[in-house]
Amino acid sequence: MSLDPTLVRNANFINGSWKEAQGGNTLAVTNPATGAAIGQIPKFGRAETADAIAAAHDAQKAWRRLTADARAEHMHRLCDAIMNQIDDLAILLTTEMGKPLAEAKGEIALGVKYIRFYAEEGKRIYGDTIPSPWADRRLLVTKEPVGVAGAITPWNFPNSMIARKLGAALAAGCTIVIKPSEFTPYSALAFGVMAEKVGLPKGVINIVTGDAAAIGDEMCENPKLRKITFTGSTRVGKLLAEKAGRHMKKISMELGGNAPFIVFDDADLDKAVAGAIASKFRNSGQTCVCANRVYVQSGVYDAFAAKLTAAIEAELKPGNGLEAGVTQGPLINEAAVEKVEAHLKDALDKGGKLQTGGSRVGNVGTFFAPTLVTNASTTMRVAREETFGPLAVLFKFETEEEAIALANDTEYGLACYFYTSDLGRSFRVMEGLEYGLVGVNEGVITTEVAPFGGFKDSGIGNEGSKYGLDDYLNIKYACIGGLGI
Repeated sequence: MSLDPTLVRNANFINGSWKEAQGGNTLAVTNPATGAAIGQIPKFGRAETADAIAAAHDAQKAWRRLTADARAEHMHRLCDAIMNQIDDLAILLTTEMGKPLAEAKGEIALGVKYIRFYAEEGKRIYGDTIPSPWADRRLLVTKEPVGVAGAITPWNFPNSMIARKLGAALAAGCTIVIKPSEFTPYSALAFGVMAEKVGLPKGVINIVTGDAAAIGDEMCENPKLRKITFTGSTRVGKLLAEKAGRHMKKISMELGGNAPFIVFDDADLDKAVAGAIASKFRNSGQTCVCANRVYVQSGVYDAFAAKLTAAIEAELKPGNGLEAGVTQGPLINEAAVEKVEAHLKDALDKGGKLQTGGSRVGNVGTFFAPTLVTNASTTMRVAREETFGPLAVLFKFETEEEAIALANDTEYGLACYFYTSDLGRSFRVMEGLEYGLVGVNEGVITTEVAPFGGFKDSGIGNEGSKYGLDDYLNIKYACIGGLGI
C-alpha cells in the first residue's frame, strides 16, 4: 500500500498555481506511526497569505455572480473527483495523521457529504418581502456572500474540517483561503489537486502553509478578507476573535471541549458501553467531541466498568493505521503522548485505579494503549482539562441533579452524551445540559444535516445544516420607493 505521488504536493496552491518555497524555507512533515519523513512544505507568511487573499478577492467577483446551480455543478464535480480517488486520499490522510484507514475513508466520505449538502442548500438561500408601512414603497431583504473567507483548520480531521467550511463558503458565493495544520498539510493541499483536475476557477480555493501566527495576523488584518472560521483550541480561538474583532470581521469558532458521558442506572449498559467506545476512543481520543469525563450512577458503576474494560481489551487494537485490523492509530506527536501520561499519573496519584492499558505501545511511533481508570474524583486534572487521547476516567454519581451539575461544571459546552431508558429523564437532562450537541443514547451524532457548534468557551456559530450558511452571508435590506402607487 503506497502513496500516490501525484497527491503529495510540496507547494502551496494560490490562484490556481503551485508556489514552492524559496531558499529552503520549509517545514518537515512526518508520519506519526513510523517517524518517517513524508516531505517538506513551504513555510509561508504574511506576504504569501496576502497574495492568496488578493487572488480570492478577485475570483470572488465572478464566483458570486454565478447562479447557485452553476456553483453547485462545480462543487459536485469536485466531490466526484475526490470520490474517484478516495482510496489514495485515505492512504495520504492515514500516512500524515495516523488514524486507521477505514476511519480515514469515512472522514473523506463525510467531507464529501458536507460539500454536496451545501451545493444543494445554496439553492435555498431565501430572502423576504416585508409588508410595507408605506403604500408607495416595497421592502426587500436579500442575502449576499460576505466575501473572502479565511479557514484555519486542525490536524485531527484534516479533510472533513476543511470540507465543511469550504462547502458552506463556496455555496454562499464566497471564495476561500485555507491554512491547514503543519502536522497534516497534504490532505489540505490535495483539495488544490482536485480543484485543478476539475477546472475550478482560479482563486476560488487557495491553500497556504507555514507560520501560523503570521498567516493568522494577515487574515485578521487584511481588509479584503471578511470572514474567519477556525477549528482548534480555545486559547488560539480567543486570540483570533480578538484580532478579527478589531476589524469587525465575521467569525465562527469551533473550539475546545470537555465532553461528559453520563450513564444512568436505567440505561441499556451494552449500548452505553458501545457508545462510550465510539465516543471516547474514535480517532484514538483525538476529537473535540470525545467523551472526556464519564459519569456512571452508583447502582451500575461496577457493572459498567467491568463491561467497558472487557470491550476495550477485546475490540481496540493499536497500530499503524495502514495495517489490517488496527482500530487505534498513533497520537499526533510526542507532546500528545506526554499529556496523556501526565493526566494518567495525576489520576493515579489522586486515588484512581487502573483497569486496563496505562502505557505506551511499541518502540516506534507515538502509540498509547486505550486506558481506563476508575475511582475518579473532581480533584483530578482530567475533570477540568481535555485529555485529547485514549484515556477514559469513570466518576460515580448518585442523583440526576448531581449528574447535570457535574456535567455543567466546566467552561466548555460543545458535546455531551447520556444514556437512559426513561423518556421523561431524556427531556429533563437534555434541557438541563449546557451544550450545543447532545447525544441521547448515541455516542456518535455528527451529520452534515445537523448543526455543529458549542456554547460558552467552546465557540461561536455553527457548521453543517442550513444554519451553517448563515455565517457566510450578509443580510441586506432595501427600501424601494417612488413607485407612484
